Parts: sequence; structure tokens; C-alpha cells
Amino acid sequence: MKSTAFTPLTGPIGFYPVVPDAAWVQRLLDWGVRTIQLRIKAADHTQSEIEREVRAAVEAGSKVAGAQVFINDHWQLALAAGAYGVHLGQEDLDSADLDALRSAGIRLGLSTHTPAELARAKAVQPSYLAIGPIYPTTLKVMPYEPVGLEQLKAWLPLAAPYPVVAIGGISLERLPGVMACGVDGVAVVSAVTLAPDPQAAALSGVRLALR
Repeated sequence: MKSTAFTPLTGPIGFYPVVPDAAWVQRLLDWGVRTIQLRIKAADHTQSEIEREVRAAVEAGSKVAGAQVFINDHWQLALAAGAYGVHLGQEDLDSADLDALRSAGIRLGLSTHTPAELARAKAVQPSYLAIGPIYPTTLKVMPYEPVGLEQLKAWLPLAAPYPVVAIGGISLERLPGVMACGVDGVAVVSAVTLAPDPQAAALSGVRLALR
């Protein structure tokens, strides 16, 4: 019988920056970061611009040994570009062609915010699960209360056996405490892209996420 599980990750997750364009992906790869997510806001770009960014990000990752570059939301473009991985939200589970992604060997990460969403995402047998927001975040309006570290620890067994990424309001200062909860990776957004010295922040993040 054919497996319905998504292809597992090829390496540890660790420090996981979420960035707005392919130039950031390339920069982070050059600095030694190996797990990166391209998240382009569709409202700010034309379809052709998004396609170009996705292709550039996928190509950049394909040239670096051990790179795990995920494309957020734009799964059709990721599929066409031969992406390593795709990251989707709960609402995407109703519309994305999961069979096509699975058959192509593309890894899948899924966002979750509650135990019920964790159960739903686990049933898809993804490559990893994301839990958040851990802390309040100003980057987008969240209809969910922050999970916090205690709940994160309590929910981790619900995610087993899949790797877990924590996301939401995580600064470099908070990163060690989040990793100490037992997660496999920590996703950050503004901690790198808005840092005064992004390279120093990235190198620090990689170091702090090692455990």
C-alpha cells in the first residue's frame, strides 16, 4: 500500500527565519542558515513577481547542501518550481492538492493554534507541525490567544511523532527558553529582517537554536 505520509525532513530545523523575498533567502543561506521560509504577501505583488520570487528561492536552496527552503501558501508555484517544501495554514487544507504535493516528494509544514487543529494537521501526516503564536505578535492580527511556554510544553506530546516548530513573537532573547520546551525549531520573522545587524542576528540565532 502506498504511504500517505509526507516526505520527512532531511535535516534538523533549528533556527527558522521567515522572510519576504528570495534575496533574503540567498543572504541567509550565505550566512549558514539552512531552514528558511519564503512568505510573500500576495496583496503586495503581481502573480508574475510572486512566481519569480518562488523560483529564485527554490533555485537558491537547491544549490546549497542541507538547505530546507519552504514556500508559504503558494503551493501551485512551489510544485511547479520543484520546491523542497511548502508551509500551509489550516484554511489551505481545504483547497490545496495534498496528493499532488505528496506525490512530488515535497515536504509539508502545517500551522496549528489549538489542540483541535493539531489533531487535524497530524491526520495529514506532514513533515512538521508549527505551533503558535507563542507570544503576542504585532505582525498580523491573530484570532488566537498566545500559547505561552507552559501550554507549548503541554501540547508537544499531542504533536508526536512529528517535529515541532514554535512561532510567534519570538525574539533572540526568548529563543533559548522556547527551545528548552523541547521543540525542534523556532521560527522568527522580525528578529532577523528588522535587526540592526541581520547577519549577526542570524548567526546568533543559529547558535542559540543548537541543542
